Amino acid sequence: MSMTPSPANQALTPVPQGNRVFHFHEHAALWFSLGTGLLVMQIGAYLVPAVGTRDAVIAIVLGSIIGAGLLAWTARLGCQTGLSSAGLMHATYGSAFARLPVLLNIAQLVGWTTFELVIMQEGTVAILKQALGAEPGGLLDGTGGKLLATLLWGGVLTALMAGSMLTLVRRFVSRFGLPLVIASLAWLTWQFGTRLQAQGFEGFWNRPGAGGMGLFSAMDLVIAMPVSWLPLVADYARHGKRTATTLGGTWLGYALANIWCYALGVLVVSTVEPGTNLVGALLLAQGGLIALGLILLDEMDNAYGDAHSGAVSVHSLRPRWSIRAAGLGFAVVCTGLALLLPMHTLEPFLLLLSSVFVPLYGVILGRLGTGVATGPARTVDWSAAALWVLGIACYHLLAKFAPQLGSALPTLALTFVLAALSRPRNAGGLSPARA
Repeated sequence: MSMTPSPANQALTPVPQGNRVFHFHEHAALWFSLGTGLLVMQIGAYLVPAVGTRDAVIAIVLGSIIGAGLLAWTARLGCQTGLSSAGLMHATYGSAFARLPVLLNIAQLVGWTTFELVIMQEGTVAILKQALGAEPGGLLDGTGGKLLATLLWGGVLTALMAGSMLTLVRRFVSRFGLPLVIASLAWLTWQFGTRLQAQGFEGFWNRPGAGGMGLFSAMDLVIAMPVSWLPLVADYARHGKRTATTLGGTWLGYALANIWCYALGVLVVSTVEPGTNLVGALLLAQGGLIALGLILLDEMDNAYGDAHSGAVSVHSLRPRWSIRAAGLGFAVVCTGLALLLPMHTLEPFLLLLSSVFVPLYGVILGRLGTGVATGPARTVDWSAAALWVLGIACYHLLAKFAPQLGSALPTLALTFVLAALSRPRNAGGLSPARA
């Protein structure tokens, strides 16, 4: 009786050098696009009342450079090894233990994909009300508008998951999506920059904060956005042709987008009436309807990025499910959840879940990030697992007892140093790609 061979696990198998297609501009375009979003602007709008304008700008610039640098370092590792994010977890924590962080990553990606669909749904309803006029009891009020908008964006996401990620990035994001997003951000910056000039720059720059958050806490909030992409970046970077262009493109693209969107949030909140909704403020700007619509389209990249990485992680656990099939199922499930779950009340839980990935990647970078030899393959690397648990405890203890220091950077530093010092040195190392 013939045996059916097991399907190859593409998530845990390095991408061959000859199959890699991403150059510098593809990495830069992808991560500029993924770094742009309404959520980033909303957090930027939150910073100024808390810490004041000058500290907010310092936190945005430094936090973006550091956070994007960590993202780029992980991208370099993904390109160097050719492994997906799940593959890096297996290489660091062992094939058996790695299933735990992979499952947690799938859970958070389901949550964030669903949350992105909710953001797009709310933005779409707001745009349609602005463009068509809101009628009490009309189709755009209540659950009707939300249902139609959610099904619309869920259908688009499902259609994208049926295609090729490489084709989407190379032919759409880098050629068409990026120029449109840059144009919309530039237009909104010009509109609100003109308002700021009329209101007076000095008052804006010297605006004090209300307190409750220090500079390091503000930096922690800025760093949280690029760090949230750490469990995904290798899924794209593994398709890079060279490690240097992968690192440089990822770092530059994401840092620019993060700084620009955070700063735009600061600019908007500083030039409108207190308490004004960010989306409402953008819509009221001249040409804001079109600009917000383009940013909303770009938000689909974020949902797609989450869903594709979620599909790769699912495939790593169930190789019989192809990445495409897992992606289609992922999109359908998230669309259903966007219709059912109160995502805004679940956002704190998603942020809490994301905190486990800061020490997770501190350990991964400490063990693999310098390309130094690692130990033999095993089912569980208990020292790496223990350091991860220690890092999670450190993260939450800092948040509770020393919030002024921030949590992300100290936890990353601690887990990285301890993981590097305890790294096994008795076996062959990682195979480097071309620099």
